[in-house]
Amino acid sequence: MLNSYETIYILKPNVTDDLNLALVNEYKSLIRDNGGQNVFVQHKGRRHLSYNIKYYYDGIYVQMNYDASGALVKLLQKSISLNDSIIRNMTVKQNLLKNVSLQ
Repeated sequence: MLNSYETIYILKPNVTDDLNLALVNEYKSLIRDNGGQNVFVQHKGRRHLSYNIKYYYDGIYVQMNYDASGALVKLLQKSISLNDSIIRNMTVKQNLLKNVSLQ
């Protein structure tokens, strides 16, 4: 069974738009090729960080929502953690209410 997940990662501020797009396409294809579905990506843009992360004051935020298995999430997390352009990431499981009717 596939669960809904949300992954947010922060890129270094000096990452170009071309590299950002290449990373998004790489992670989307990784999710789809390994059985993930409903991949939705939002570029949140450059934001000031509340505190420094590895001596960076700003970062480029990218949010991905998708349906996947736990094994796929582990694979995606490993791929993200090995990328030098990403300074922070977080994945959470979303508890979406499905087939709920209010009466």
